[in-house]
Amino acid sequence: MPRHEVVSPIPGVFYRRPDPDSPPFAEDGASVTDDSPVGLVEVMKSFHQIPAGASGTVVEFLVGDEDEVDAGQPVAVVETA
Repeated sequence: MPRHEVVSPIPGVFYRRPDPDSPPFAEDGASVTDDSPVGLVEVMKSFHQIPAGASGTVVEFLVGDEDEVDAGQPVAVVETA
């Protein structure tokens, strides 16, 4: 099956959940649509959602929660139909 890499649009800190008390936006095996958020990138106290960019199933996250990421760095992989 084809795969789509979800990339960070900006450099910053990657978060898998909207806040510490909430569940993750998506887990491995979750179904997502193009605009489903898979995480956030925070830079200078500004948070930017990262949409999946493709419909399918999240097969893996390539970075951990609170890891620093660069612009264009893949953060997750979505298997598309």
